[in-house]
Amino acid sequence: MAKRDYYEVLGVAKNANESELKTAYRTLARKYHPDVNPNNPEAVEMFKEASEAYQVLMDPQKRQAYDQFGHAGSDGQGFDFQYQDFRNMGGLGSVVGDILSDFFGGGSHKGGPRRGSDLRYDLDLTFEEAVFGCEKSLAIPKSVSCTGCKGTGAAFGTGRKVCPVCRGRGTISLAQGFFSIQRTCHQCQGEGEIIESPCTVCKGTGRQKETHKLDVKIPAGVETGSRLRVVGEGEVGELGGPAGNLYVVLKVGKHEFFERVGDDIICEKNVTFPLAALGGEVDVPTLKGSLKIKIPSGTQTGKVFRLRGCGVKSLQGGEGDQLVKIFVRTPSALTEKQRELLLLLAKEEPEPVPAPVENGNKSVWDKVREVLGG
Repeated sequence: MAKRDYYEVLGVAKNANESELKTAYRTLARKYHPDVNPNNPEAVEMFKEASEAYQVLMDPQKRQAYDQFGHAGSDGQGFDFQYQDFRNMGGLGSVVGDILSDFFGGGSHKGGPRRGSDLRYDLDLTFEEAVFGCEKSLAIPKSVSCTGCKGTGAAFGTGRKVCPVCRGRGTISLAQGFFSIQRTCHQCQGEGEIIESPCTVCKGTGRQKETHKLDVKIPAGVETGSRLRVVGEGEVGELGGPAGNLYVVLKVGKHEFFERVGDDIICEKNVTFPLAALGGEVDVPTLKGSLKIKIPSGTQTGKVFRLRGCGVKSLQGGEGDQLVKIFVRTPSALTEKQRELLLLLAKEEPEPVPAPVENGNKSVWDKVREVLGG
């Protein structure tokens, strides 16, 4: 059977560069690799065909000969998988090695200093603590360096020795079908070293559990979802590696009166009908204490007053505002006198301004205000 064009096999243009060739081959190799397609001779042939095309086109001299003379320009030895050693095949070996590492967990990760894991701590705050900031004492359960062996994992007076199986490499070579691959050494778990006399305190791990107490400053203006990073307060590193970080994730409770939107504070204020109609002053609680605000005559339910700078201190600087939403409270249980006066008021509608006082008699508005306590 005649060989297909190498460019057609890889699905690339004749002017494809090295990166495009490698990408194309990696895609095909992952798809047709024999270990992904067991007992599938067609897949094996496709893999061999793609590998042969890639080996030729990645070699500048072989590619030039192929471009000029086609398959006749090759050395005629073909591509024999049974005897190929991918570790000695340059670019092809590198790509296949990466793929084998994906399949079988190969690749060396010989022991050395390793960074400790990060930790997360969920912290509940009151509304006021989040707004004004505070300091919290935390108890963090985490791994620390073993006091018995100072983190080495070996008993006092002993140490680590080179692994006799992998001879310190951390990996061992295995035959997988036609290929030679590397896997993590089962004896030392990739460390390259073993401990013959483990520490009795940590059982050779070099670490022990401990509850660590830590004081954390919470800045003013945080909100639910805010995350504080405390460098170096995570799990201890291995073999002298740096410790991980601690991330404190905040959750802020609700307030009985205030609601927060960004850096602004929203609250509601009920006022009496006479006060809304006639105008006056009311006390409004704020984060900084009680303030008096003026209610203009004729204020309607839903009117919003803005108190500048009475909101939350922003983490980026500055302060938000407080928004006060007015609700006019309608009397629900009227006395006979109140009912009489409201009926008089209704007869006066739609006059927007009370009639002036004449001959010492009080206007209807004056009577309403006097009875309803305005």
